[in-house]
Amino acid sequence: MAGDDGGRPSIYPTLLYADAKAAIRQLTEAFGFTEVSVYEGEDGRVMHAELAQGNGAVMLGSKGTGSAFDEAMKGAGPCGVYVVVDDVDAHHRRAREHGAEILLPPTDQDYGSRDYMARDAEGHVWSFGTYAPEIRA
Repeated sequence: MAGDDGGRPSIYPTLLYADAKAAIRQLTEAFGFTEVSVYEGEDGRVMHAELAQGNGAVMLGSKGTGSAFDEAMKGAGPCGVYVVVDDVDAHHRRAREHGAEILLPPTDQDYGSRDYMARDAEGHVWSFGTYAPEIRA
């Protein structure tokens, strides 16, 4: 978190999806993200969306829009994103109930975290856990 900007995160993972609307549904329904904004092009593709989780957010959009970011990301593979949650077990239950592919069930780690790992419908790996290191600027 930046110190003088009202608490806005300074890093936003940005992902592209072949079906961004389906990704938004999965991220909100299965993983508990909150839809902040969605901007669609005339063709109905998602040009830009923002989803919040806790005090962080992720940006996403549709593949194939021809934007500079879309062109730069051509051929890029899936990525991994870590998200801090308060109740890992409840979060995991919600994700499982909504059909998310669970890669690692809730597990206590040697470094004190409890976390689990899931894959979204287009291959991005999401880890949810209690580990929240303090970042000092």
